Amino acid sequence: MTYKLTYFNFAGLGEPIRYLLSYLDIDFEDNRIDYEKWPSIKHTIPYGKVPILEIDGKVLNQSLAICRYLAKKANLAGSDDWESLLIDIAVDNFNDFAQNIKAYWFDTNEESKAAKYVTLVNETIPYYMEKFENIVAENNGYFVNGKLSWADLFIVSVMDFLIHKSNIDLLKDHPNLQGLREKVLAVPKIKSWVEKHQ
Repeated sequence: MTYKLTYFNFAGLGEPIRYLLSYLDIDFEDNRIDYEKWPSIKHTIPYGKVPILEIDGKVLNQSLAICRYLAKKANLAGSDDWESLLIDIAVDNFNDFAQNIKAYWFDTNEESKAAKYVTLVNETIPYYMEKFENIVAENNGYFVNGKLSWADLFIVSVMDFLIHKSNIDLLKDHPNLQGLREKVLAVPKIKSWVEKHQ
């Protein structure tokens, strides 16, 4: 099978898919688009959004659905329906958090952007990061049931991007999340991917 991932030339929502493909030891074409060129090719992309993954020429969109598909192939999607549900909840909660940072980052109005940043720093980030820290502490260093799942790969792969966008060290004073990051980045296939693409 041939795999081709199309996304921008940065981490973002493409990185969880890159992590999962690397974890599966799947050789894939990493097609990176310059952000400046996006307007000229957006109309050629299904629903006008990336990432997209092509498998044997079949074009797939929706990053979470793609991640879930790959996670099942990697046995990282839960050992039963309940565990799968908990993994989905962890990812969706993290996405809710990420949306707040994206709303700040993409705001073009300097006044409202500044106001959003104050809320981020004083309310949103402390609220979510404390919850994530506690969940990982309660689950022996992972997000669900004390073992590696695609939620862990997803969250770690997106975290550095959010740190960059918010200009805040989200992991500061969160030792359990720091530990999780270290464990994910120590997975040999993921470690190799990150070292080659930093």
